Amino acid sequence: MNRCNLPTWAIASRHYNRHPKVLEIQGVRHNGRPLFEKLETQNNQEVRGALFHDFMDVRYQLHQWQREESTNSRKSLKNSYLRFLRGWLFDSNSIEGAVLKGWVESRLGLAPTFHHEAIGDIDSEAYFRYTVERMKGSERTSAILPQFDLLYEFVQYELERRLPGQTHLTLYRGIYDFAEHQVLEPLGKNCYLLRLNNLNSFTDDFEKAWEFGSRVLQAEVPLTKVFFMGGILPRSLFKGEGEVMVIGGEFEVKVLTGG
Repeated sequence: MNRCNLPTWAIASRHYNRHPKVLEIQGVRHNGRPLFEKLETQNNQEVRGALFHDFMDVRYQLHQWQREESTNSRKSLKNSYLRFLRGWLFDSNSIEGAVLKGWVESRLGLAPTFHHEAIGDIDSEAYFRYTVERMKGSERTSAILPQFDLLYEFVQYELERRLPGQTHLTLYRGIYDFAEHQVLEPLGKNCYLLRLNNLNSFTDDFEKAWEFGSRVLQAEVPLTKVFFMGGILPRSLFKGEGEVMVIGGEFEVKVLTGG
């Protein structure tokens, strides 16, 4: 089950990654119409990023956390989408990471395959522990999944404006082994078909990828599978340059080794 215009099996397939189609989460563009109409009037990407944050600030009352009387209410408002992006940047297996993976699962139907440990299926202990962290993270926020809906839609809007006509990005991910990824099929010398986790950290900086492993995965990633990337928001809000959060599924990758 998902809340998207395409079935989960299609989104997860290698064929989708070769020939991507627009992913539309039900009702998001319609509900955010005032934002996107305003964005159309701006040619400066920094201004558009600030407009997006201001819209989120007002719609979800993120600026009002200091006015709340109870500690729980203050935490609920203060823990906005930015808190979760920063949490992911620090550790993708954190509680914030579980909530972000939960968004992918609830909206696109892709269940995680790794969170602290490999997740075999939804009946496993590993999946249960992931759901516990996902619920703990969600309960301390104000409408965090709808915030992620708008964030994804804004990122897609920005990519379309910045990269007109482009369908893919060449991205890199540093790894030490395949513990977080399932090898589905060898495709030739140093090339594999992998099932990536439902949300993954990549970078657009080849050299930076080597900082995170002894091998580097190179993949052609559809723009439609970019959930978030550094440089979309103003530096005053988010400083994760080079970070690209990629929605998973079956990816054809090339494994680059050092030396």
